[in-house]
Amino acid sequence: MFSYYCRLAINSIFRSKVHSALTILTIALGIAACTITLTLVTSMSANPIAHKSAQLFRVQLDNWDPNQAAVAPNLPPEFVTWTDANNIVQAKQAKRQSASAITWGMVNPAKQGLTPFLAVMRVTSKDFFPMFDVPFIYGAGWDESAEHNNDYVVVLSKETNQRVFNGANSVGQTLTMLGATFTVVGVLDDWHLSPKFYDMSYGAFSEPEEMYLPLGLKAEFELPHGGITSCWKAVESERYDAFLNSECINFQLWVELDDPNQLSKFSLFLTNYVEQQKSLGRFPRPINNRLFNVEQWLEYKQVVKQDVQVMFWLSLMFLLVCLINAASLLSAKLHTKHSEIGLRRALGANFGQIIMQYSLEIVLIGFCGGILGIFLAVVGLHGVAALYAGYGHLVDLNITIAIGVIALAVLGTIVAGLVPVYTACRPVPAMQIKQ
Repeated sequence: MFSYYCRLAINSIFRSKVHSALTILTIALGIAACTITLTLVTSMSANPIAHKSAQLFRVQLDNWDPNQAAVAPNLPPEFVTWTDANNIVQAKQAKRQSASAITWGMVNPAKQGLTPFLAVMRVTSKDFFPMFDVPFIYGAGWDESAEHNNDYVVVLSKETNQRVFNGANSVGQTLTMLGATFTVVGVLDDWHLSPKFYDMSYGAFSEPEEMYLPLGLKAEFELPHGGITSCWKAVESERYDAFLNSECINFQLWVELDDPNQLSKFSLFLTNYVEQQKSLGRFPRPINNRLFNVEQWLEYKQVVKQDVQVMFWLSLMFLLVCLINAASLLSAKLHTKHSEIGLRRALGANFGQIIMQYSLEIVLIGFCGGILGIFLAVVGLHGVAALYAGYGHLVDLNITIAIGVIALAVLGTIVAGLVPVYTACRPVPAMQIKQ
């Protein structure tokens, strides 16, 4: 009997191809719009390092203008100075501590036929790699000695290693860059934390840097100040070291603390540090240190903007409108079948059998709408990736969302379609046959 109802449902769909196609397309458009925004919101709001979120903390120190807060109404700047970054990293009061900043420089590869190129770099501390669980294909980050001595060492991204060394194990190889010879100590595997919580200077979904250098080399090579740079008072001179010794902020500072006891001790250390700096004539504002873990930091930065959330709710409303329209189309289609329904009931089909027959047709229409909706969603997500650089890694539709979308399409169509089915079964069979 079930297979018979399936054949009837398929025949009914093909007998009214245009009507069925419009219903499927209506459902698909609603599903596609909802899926695109759901995928983007889910990807954008995900915690990229959830297993360590409560152990990683963004450090903020208020070294700003005594007459005006860095961030209204009374919040400290999001970045720290070169002086504070180095002092806190060298104090080693946390399990791990990492200061970093974006910069860039020229690379002159020895590979024949490869022209020099400008690479985006990150100067950072050695703890950066274990702190953020950075994966390596070859080698590892530099050690304490290399960091202390400002050795000319470099860690390459997977893409840069492919470009310069054809993807081979380049650990121990040399690379001419910044007018000096650097030794490769490590090559990263595929790695793209999203959102890029540790440094959102160029956006929460920007690409990782191409190379990583010890923090001290920034001063030695007088590398450019990338990312966000801000000063509340003028730098004393145009000398490079004048900027580094100023109150200008440019560096991300993160620490790793395993438990509340470590957090309490580190907070006390920061308070004592600021008090010490006050005695040296710095930090004119009241002590206002902040430690945000990853989840708190993402919330503070409002990674998922309000307009994206509004778009999601609008897409849900659009889906609802599409389902209502689908219900109207199904109702119009069933209206032409009143005499057929009446004849079946007169021949002995009961109410449940009629419901079963037309419910199968509705389910098939909903399933087809869901499949088409997924296809349109994938096209739409790739369109988003093409229009907005840096969002390419957000367009992958995972299997959970795909299954949920199809289930939503089928369920929504059943809910929307049962009303016209029930309405079509209510009249007396004799009246339906007469009509």
